[in-house]
Amino acid sequence: YDTVVSAHELIALMSGDTRSGYNIVREYWQSQYQGGDFDGFWRRALHDGVVPDSALPAASPTLVGDLNAAIGAPSAAPSGLEIVFRPDPNIWDGRFAGNAWLQELPKPLTKITWDNAALVSAATAQQLGLRNETLVRLSYQGREMEVPVWITRGQPDDVITVSLGYGRGLGADVDAGRSFNAYAIRTSAAPWFGSGVTATPTTTRYPLATVRANMETENTEHVRLMSLAEFQANPDRYLSHTPENSAYTPFEYDSYAWGMSIDMTSCIGCNACIIGCQTENNIPVVGKDAVRRAREMHWLRVDRYYIEDAGGDERTVFQPLPCMHCEQAPCEPVCPVAATVHDSEGLNTMIYNRCVGTRYCSANCPYSVRRFNYLTYNTDEPLNAEWRNPDVTVRIEGVMEKCTYCVQRIAEARINAKNEGRPISDGEVTPACAAACPTKAIVFGNINDPEARVVALKAQPHNYGVLEELNTRPRTTYLARIVNPDESLSSR
Repeated sequence: YDTVVSAHELIALMSGDTRSGYNIVREYWQSQYQGGDFDGFWRRALHDGVVPDSALPAASPTLVGDLNAAIGAPSAAPSGLEIVFRPDPNIWDGRFAGNAWLQELPKPLTKITWDNAALVSAATAQQLGLRNETLVRLSYQGREMEVPVWITRGQPDDVITVSLGYGRGLGADVDAGRSFNAYAIRTSAAPWFGSGVTATPTTTRYPLATVRANMETENTEHVRLMSLAEFQANPDRYLSHTPENSAYTPFEYDSYAWGMSIDMTSCIGCNACIIGCQTENNIPVVGKDAVRRAREMHWLRVDRYYIEDAGGDERTVFQPLPCMHCEQAPCEPVCPVAATVHDSEGLNTMIYNRCVGTRYCSANCPYSVRRFNYLTYNTDEPLNAEWRNPDVTVRIEGVMEKCTYCVQRIAEARINAKNEGRPISDGEVTPACAAACPTKAIVFGNINDPEARVVALKAQPHNYGVLEELNTRPRTTYLARIVNPDESLSSR
């Protein structure tokens, strides 16, 4: 293309050379070639994609006998606090700070939205007299910044971690007249970590917005974890035990019955499923103030648990939690206007124009996966219309909403299959969360199809349902997390 230059041309232009990239490369090899017929050599090299006899000579490395002596004695550990700079898990180095979806996306470990924070351990916080949301002044290499504190489990003692990307014109800190810009104290000599930082607490408290902070609980029964050896010795350890008796009238499904399986071993807590769901289903951004009031609108959340294994080591485990689409849904019988009902394929559906906003369904949902529109977040501004999915209804103030298993994608697959005179094939329907998952931890399909992959996963002995003792019979089930630690390392 005439408007595009190669790296060779760019370097040449900087030195005043106006030759084309082709001529630069050709003339270089012409100066290196020692034979007579350069044109023939050149054409053959272009055809073969390689210049004959241009390989570098083989290296003959020599192993160092005493590696410790070559490396030298380790230096003494620095005194005082260390600081670690890391890209933010959502907005990275700040390049995505203008994306409100990512600003409101909870951080995987802290669940903080819209803000930066200095992460410290509980022991370091006690030593410095810090509490969550205390504004602390960090001094490092003659530079200073103020940032709120957040006490984080798993954080090393005497180490402060700050994220890059905030305080540069976009974010809740700037709106509040502050700047939590970690670049202000970062130096080229130590771009990622260094020692000698001092932390001075101030008397100011800066409120942070965390998503569903009440979900952090010591009760880890929702997450089931075992080692590979334990699974092999007792594969039925987590076998589902659903109560048999029920006051609900059972449903009969003659064709499709949709269900989901989530593999806890594969889930890495990246939150990509949340963003995939949000973009697909026109889920609005509500802002920091609404998040602080527990009014976030994400249909799907990823809970984070800390579990201590038999060796005393603490593991961080993530659990995606969409709507369970319970076969015996507690939300359905309490709705006075039948706005949430079972459909013929087992989906727990919402009929938005029936909903009068009593929120009885949310109060009766043991999974806390329903969201209520306290305001009309989706306005009719032209910019909003450009990013919306036209296949998904836009909700208004006073209406309850939740995960639908991406019913619009099911409807599209049903129409295509009907037009072609065939049933919906396995894997043809992929909800947005499953499509966004980088580890393929989420599998969706027809549980009435014995050949479906989701059926095979649900038949595994470590398949279980969350809160199944309540007899809700969730369509969304989980595969217990199986780890295979090196026992020789764990014992050290």
